[in-house]
Amino acid sequence: MGGSTTTVVVMLIVVLHYYMLLVDGASWDEVSSEADGPAPAEGPDDELWLPRAGPPPRVVNVDDYGAADAGVDAAEAFLAAWSEACNSSAGRSVFLVPEGKAYLLMPVSFRGPCRAASVAAMIKGTLEAPSDRSVWLERGLQEWITFEGVDRLRVLGGGTLDGNGMQWWINSCKLNRSARCVTGPTALYLRRCTRLVVEELQVRDSMQMHVAIAYSRDVAVSRLSITAPAWSPNTDGIHVSNSREVSISRCTIATGDDCVSIVTGSTFVRVTSIFCGPGHGISIGSLGANNSWAHVSDVLVEKATLLGTTNGVRIKTWQGGYGYAERISFRDISMRNVTNPIIIDQNYCDSARTTTPSSCHDQGSAVAVRNISYRNIHGTSASRVAISLVCSAALRCDGIRMQDVYLVGEGRYATCSYRNATVVQSGYTFPFCSAEM
Repeated sequence: MGGSTTTVVVMLIVVLHYYMLLVDGASWDEVSSEADGPAPAEGPDDELWLPRAGPPPRVVNVDDYGAADAGVDAAEAFLAAWSEACNSSAGRSVFLVPEGKAYLLMPVSFRGPCRAASVAAMIKGTLEAPSDRSVWLERGLQEWITFEGVDRLRVLGGGTLDGNGMQWWINSCKLNRSARCVTGPTALYLRRCTRLVVEELQVRDSMQMHVAIAYSRDVAVSRLSITAPAWSPNTDGIHVSNSREVSISRCTIATGDDCVSIVTGSTFVRVTSIFCGPGHGISIGSLGANNSWAHVSDVLVEKATLLGTTNGVRIKTWQGGYGYAERISFRDISMRNVTNPIIIDQNYCDSARTTTPSSCHDQGSAVAVRNISYRNIHGTSASRVAISLVCSAALRCDGIRMQDVYLVGEGRYATCSYRNATVVQSGYTFPFCSAEM
């Protein structure tokens, strides 16, 4: 099944070159140690990615297992190659998708645990999802490419994941009121992985969410380019749930929904040096839907640029929920022409998703929102209300701090208002926040 000796030598040189590169996104030592930012207990073992004595990693090329770039489903070949790489006894292995080719790939799941000490999924070519929705609907699938249960996994290579999402968008109930609401597939789903690195990939036109990280620990995501049209519904860029010690850095995200969304079960998350727009901004939540318990804590969002987004930095919790969102910091953020730059909505209720009309009435419980910090945030608001903090009468927002926040209107006077919250303002802050009566 192997190629020529020259081809193998070239592949090994390329692989060794990548292994000599450290993850040059945010290092774990750089995670903020301040009281208002996250401080992970430990980070991934960088020595895993450094060259060391011993044999080079084993390279498993999908082409050697029958993958073709002529519009024929390559899933079977990809799974065979993954099995070989995952179960390699060579110590380190590389699952290689060569560059210069485009592969049609049906929904596929690459599972661990692996016998190999570490696996690099080097995606250098283009992977294309089928455009026919029935591929997922007939089998009840909600994921396209999944990596699950793998320790010391690295997904990289500069290649492209093309979700071919158009048919999903135009048939979405958000755009077509007569259509049935169906959850679309996520393009790249990373579940139950530890010491995970994802870097240098292009993910575009996903059917729904582009990249999802769930039930994972020690994750470093950097230098992703994620794109979809501004009108494409539910196409979140990076979605984090039930994960801890996650670093997201130096990504460019332009989609039709949140650039980064962080939901329940997530703690010690750092988002830094993100360019966002168009999209719905950077969001904590929503939390507590259907009277559920939810929690997010120790999140730092810093050095972000948001251009023309619907929201800037947002915390959104459902009425009637339980739990908490706490120790969350937003700092060193630039916004331009952002419609709602700073938002807390503790009374969120989407009437289209509730079971009864009374579900949107005031309820006696809420997700606690406390110890939230905004510092050095500046730019322009596309709406009159630049800062809106709408908190629950049942459980006030506590410990909201504003320092050196400067937001002006685009040709209009910008305002700040809050309700049922304790807000402390310091430094030069504009607009000044006054409580609504």
